[in-house]
Amino acid sequence: MLKTRDCGELRAEHAGEQVTLSGWVHRRRDHGGLVFVDLRDSTGLTQVVFHPEHAPEATAVASDVRDEYVLQVQGEVQRRRDGTENAELATGAIEVQASAAEVLNPSRTPPFPVNQEANVGDQTRLRYRYLDLRRERMARNMRLRHQVVKHIRDFHDARGFVEVETPVLGLASPEGARDYLVPSRVHPGSFYALPQSPQQWKQMLMVGGVDRYFQIARCYRDEDLRMDRQPEFTQLDVEMAFVEEDDVMRLNEELLIELAAAFMPEKRVDVPFPRMTHAEADERYGSDKPDIRYAVELHDLTNYVRDTEFKVFSGAIEAGGRVRAIAVPGGADTSRRDVDRLVEMAKEAGARGLVWAQFTGEGPLDGLVDDDVKSPVGRFFDAEALAELGRACGASRGDMLLIAADQDEVTSRVLDVLRRHVATERGLADPDRLAFLWITEFPLLEWDDEAERWSAVHHLFTSPMDEDRELLASDPGKVRARAYDVICNGQEIGGGSVRMHRREMQQEVMSLLGLSPEDAHEQFAHMLDAFEYGAPPHGGIAWGLDRTVALFAGETDIREVIAFPKTKSAVDMVTGAPAPVAADQLGEVHVDLSASARETLAATARDVREGLEDDD
Repeated sequence: MLKTRDCGELRAEHAGEQVTLSGWVHRRRDHGGLVFVDLRDSTGLTQVVFHPEHAPEATAVASDVRDEYVLQVQGEVQRRRDGTENAELATGAIEVQASAAEVLNPSRTPPFPVNQEANVGDQTRLRYRYLDLRRERMARNMRLRHQVVKHIRDFHDARGFVEVETPVLGLASPEGARDYLVPSRVHPGSFYALPQSPQQWKQMLMVGGVDRYFQIARCYRDEDLRMDRQPEFTQLDVEMAFVEEDDVMRLNEELLIELAAAFMPEKRVDVPFPRMTHAEADERYGSDKPDIRYAVELHDLTNYVRDTEFKVFSGAIEAGGRVRAIAVPGGADTSRRDVDRLVEMAKEAGARGLVWAQFTGEGPLDGLVDDDVKSPVGRFFDAEALAELGRACGASRGDMLLIAADQDEVTSRVLDVLRRHVATERGLADPDRLAFLWITEFPLLEWDDEAERWSAVHHLFTSPMDEDRELLASDPGKVRARAYDVICNGQEIGGGSVRMHRREMQQEVMSLLGLSPEDAHEQFAHMLDAFEYGAPPHGGIAWGLDRTVALFAGETDIREVIAFPKTKSAVDMVTGAPAPVAADQLGEVHVDLSASARETLAATARDVREGLEDDD
């Protein structure tokens, strides 16, 4: 046998046992003939000792091995001498006295240290991902991902859910992001689309009587990437028949509480999760995914400055906008350089500028004189006027106001960016808290100025609230959706809704979205027809599984919990995909590239290859 024990399982009670271990050389130390090797596999480390007088041949083998050699060792488990135990190692009470050793495979010198968490460039890590996965951090994240998925499966199985795999090759239909398309060999000129989510399939499962469905589903979206997005990702997909919003939310809340207790027991979770409407979240935090671990909230100052001569404020108000602000605790100590950086951040977020005011000293904002306030608008507002604005925001001496004036869409976005930044810089968020939150009553539709039509905020199968149904015909922008998102520490974990299950309502919404009856039939006949065969009321949710695992792993980038992720330009650094394919292979799927397209592909291939060769 290549191994009789794992490297991480040996303990003091195994002393005297003859074992065969196989793994990678984590570290080798030569003490004047006596050789120590830390042997590693996916379960942990064991120290192996080679004595030249007891096992000369094995010691000769050990003397020649280097880091990441694949080594097989035979020997006896022995307790370490008193005082030599390693309390930081699970196997630190024992060592293996080697009697034989064999190199199963040598290794070139790795491009970065595998046996330590050295700082390595992202491209190098992704190019040699198979080495990166050996490192403790990544190995721990992969095990955690497995454990989270297993817990999710066990949870749903215990509650009568059935895991059903839905098709990967499907019909292209408008669901938000761009589809990845797959040309058909047997149907010239026709294409499959990879699923952005199993949304339509799971709704048809409800019609099919699978009234409690879940799936760990692979999904694909051709969209711009960032830390929490990948072109292919995994989601927990859940759908239930005969439910309303509370049923779905209670189930998912129970699961999240279990996961938090299992994988972050040191964190505090407030239960039940608070709920907040979309309108309230935007008003208080400027975001539909607020971090509620700190009490910095947005405040409306419009009525306080409505009669001002300061054109930045009065002009925004006259244009139908508002003046809104946040108070930064302790912000009076912010240097002018850092204030200027806040102004630049506000502009990057879409503001035309940012007004600020710093209140020096300690205590309430009473009896301020001009020397107690620093602000670029001092000639328009005296100290007492600025103090009044500060009091409206709950500020005290020692704090700073950040004030934005524009349409709500702009001020919300700007103050949300600044709020998150100052919270990070000042450590305002409680690190020992997982602040879960439900956001409800999203708008059903939003106006798309570029397309000059309504578009769905979540997706076109989300049901409107019953009391807003009549507004579909008269004022679609005021219709609220039976939708809900679950947020944790300022990041969206998942979102879902109660769906439409009647054909006439679904067609009414499709018409609002600009789909003619002919287009609706061509793209969604399967859904519309299914609704005529006794479709039950149903609803569900989808979690970003990568985001969820990253949360419990303490990672900010989902690539750290994905085995083989893409770069932010959607390149697979291990294989070099995407890449051109041979003309005859394209011909088999009836694809003929133009000369300009072939030139573009060749240039793209060169760029990808250069990226693979660039270690930065």
